[in-house]
Amino acid sequence: MTSILTYTLKNLPSTSKWALRFSLRPLSCSSQLRAAPAAQTKSKKTLAKPNIRNIVVVEGVRIPFLQSGTSYKELMPHDLARAALLGLLHRTSVPKDVVDYIIFGTVIQEVKTSNVAREAALGAGFSDKTPAHTVTMACISANQAMTTGVGLIASGQCDVVVAGGVELMSDVPIRHSRKMRKMLLDLNKAKTLGQRLSLISKFRLNFLSPELPAVAEFSTSETMGHSADRLAAAFAVSRLDQDEYALRSHSLAKKAQDEGLLSDVVPFKVPGKDTVTKDNGIRPSSLEQMAKLKPAFIKPYGTVTAANSSFLTDGASAMLIMAEEKALAMGYKPKAYLRDFVYVSQDPKDQLLLGPTYATPKVLERAGLTMTDIDAFEFHEAFSGQILANFKAMDSDWFAQNYMGRKTKVGSPPLEKFNNWGGSLSLGHPFGATGCRLVMAAANRLRKEGGQYGLVAACAAGGQGHAMIVEAYPK
Repeated sequence: MTSILTYTLKNLPSTSKWALRFSLRPLSCSSQLRAAPAAQTKSKKTLAKPNIRNIVVVEGVRIPFLQSGTSYKELMPHDLARAALLGLLHRTSVPKDVVDYIIFGTVIQEVKTSNVAREAALGAGFSDKTPAHTVTMACISANQAMTTGVGLIASGQCDVVVAGGVELMSDVPIRHSRKMRKMLLDLNKAKTLGQRLSLISKFRLNFLSPELPAVAEFSTSETMGHSADRLAAAFAVSRLDQDEYALRSHSLAKKAQDEGLLSDVVPFKVPGKDTVTKDNGIRPSSLEQMAKLKPAFIKPYGTVTAANSSFLTDGASAMLIMAEEKALAMGYKPKAYLRDFVYVSQDPKDQLLLGPTYATPKVLERAGLTMTDIDAFEFHEAFSGQILANFKAMDSDWFAQNYMGRKTKVGSPPLEKFNNWGGSLSLGHPFGATGCRLVMAAANRLRKEGGQYGLVAACAAGGQGHAMIVEAYPK
């Protein structure tokens, strides 16, 4: 009997093995969902390293994150990015000619402004002599923009960098079919009427079928929501667990919004419309209402719904990053240091959303810290099931040993320190802009709560992930 069971386990798909393992320890977080104020922490060692420049965040802002199809729907991505840049300039009064470089992240690119960083910078009044480029790395595109800026400053190439991100899901590029595109290109090259008529005679109605932007992984053809549903099942995360976590996110975001804690939000006067002053996706509901929703991806038995998933969002963010000596020379009081960071990649099929699990122990080791040293955790919430599955994976010696090549687990973040002002489920998730929001949430929480270290982490399409240590600047 034992040998049969051993053989069966060895030949199960990896996610089925996870389900067997983790179903023995289901996660019930209902008693822990309220965020308690973080206790004042004693000052710990600084993470400054000899002969390496200290890099600081002077300030970071974002325009309100809005559900797609609402107030930003008539705009273009560079309009949102420009608004974030103008908000940053207004708040910091930084001279435009001091900025050495501008980097923005985005995911679904508008073809007219493929280098959206450059177009936004010019639109915001930056000098045409200030270089700007755009990066893309799925949901960690803004993280990549920030760390690229860190690299430019650390290497001595720059002293002042503006990093940010933008996404406009209200107007995504929809292409003609490949057959239609080919015919139009060939028509453009045709030299005679006969050649044109010959090409037109090959037209068929199915040429008019549009191509929508892919919502599935290119390498696996699986949507992220479907993957999240499988991940939740593999780690025995129930529908109730997911709904409870989503309700926590919305409730904490509403509380933070009402108390004025979301200080990174700057108002945006939408052309031809009213001024937008706050995020519009924060909607605390009830578990009873959430339970009425049907599964969104795996039907009829899936557990991922519209209520426990992040929603399509329009928004933009921007941060002013400097070498510490430059910031002090200009009279600024920085908010935080940007310290160690890592990027990770793993299997995009079964581990698509486990980036935080893999990145967290690596960045802690690089910084010489442990989970108990962290005062504020800010993780990207793609789905409730994704967050709770990461919690279980991080708290499992078995997963660490069998999948990560580690001797022991890193441990899961305590909920009283985790996403205390809401997260992507409630605040929204403009793909290219979320990374900056995470870092500013960590920096602002550390200042408010008296902590010293924050840990930012996120998963991303392609099975990638990122984590960074943020250290509070001494008051």
